[in-house]
Amino acid sequence: MATKTLLTDILNIEYPIIMAPMFLVSNSKMMIEAGKSGITGAVPALNYRTDEAFRAAIKEVRNATTAPIGVNLIVNKSNPKLDKQLETCLEMGVDYIITSLGNPKSVINACKPKGIKVFCDVVDLQYAKKVESLGADAIIAVNKEAGGHAGPMSREELIPLLARECTIPIISAGGVGNAEDLNRVIALGACGASVGSVFIASKEADVSEEYKQACVDYGAKDIVMSTKVSGTPCTVINTPYVQKIGTKQNWFERLLSKNKRLKKWVKMLTFVKGMKALEKSAFSATYKTVWCAGPTIEYVKSIRPIKEIVASLTEPN
Repeated sequence: MATKTLLTDILNIEYPIIMAPMFLVSNSKMMIEAGKSGITGAVPALNYRTDEAFRAAIKEVRNATTAPIGVNLIVNKSNPKLDKQLETCLEMGVDYIITSLGNPKSVINACKPKGIKVFCDVVDLQYAKKVESLGADAIIAVNKEAGGHAGPMSREELIPLLARECTIPIISAGGVGNAEDLNRVIALGACGASVGSVFIASKEADVSEEYKQACVDYGAKDIVMSTKVSGTPCTVINTPYVQKIGTKQNWFERLLSKNKRLKKWVKMLTFVKGMKALEKSAFSATYKTVWCAGPTIEYVKSIRPIKEIVASLTEPN
């Protein structure tokens, strides 16, 4: 594959791949191995309970590799830690920030003077144009094959549309599980890809062996969209427990979510409750399994070290 793209130039990496920030899954070990393998890794700031732990993780990665360090920030009101997380990113000098689920204006304005790149998750042209006007350095085009909070459009629709209408680089998110997929999104107009689900079943991930094995045992047909996890549609593996509880909010939850006075608080409580359920499932063996993943687990046939996963994304079969 052609390894040189705008993304490799922007971040000074060998291959145009960001190991996507995955809630609960991403950690410093994974970021270090990603850097040593020629790509870059990003981690959600919310994966760390305290600012001290967050700072220690950034320092650990910085001491172990020269690869760029990325951090994902949730920029809406469901994240009360945003201001402190952003302050830490600025002080520690991370290389780029990926914003999700909200208005990135404050993050972009704070990062510009520091030379920190800001890439913004978008799912449509309207929001892409908005973040471009705010000064984003690149757009992460989240398509319908993404894990977690997926978008409504296919990569074949979304990437060419954004590449045609926007002037900043487009990074594809969703549906990349091997080198052929990576080449395909680049041919569509992306400068690289944010890849997540295939890294869940990695040796370096700290999630339970059951979660990793589920990514091996289940496939694309087993991924369903659920609104019960965070209140926002999110992709999960259709385990027996997910089948039992269903994937849609019940009538009372939907009623509260539509109440103008209560919906902000209901959404926040739903998010917190859902995240705790995901955390319990991710790190322990329980029949109440709610595992977040995308359809590219179809490509996961074994639990492998990150360097082998990167090789499968960069070396054609």
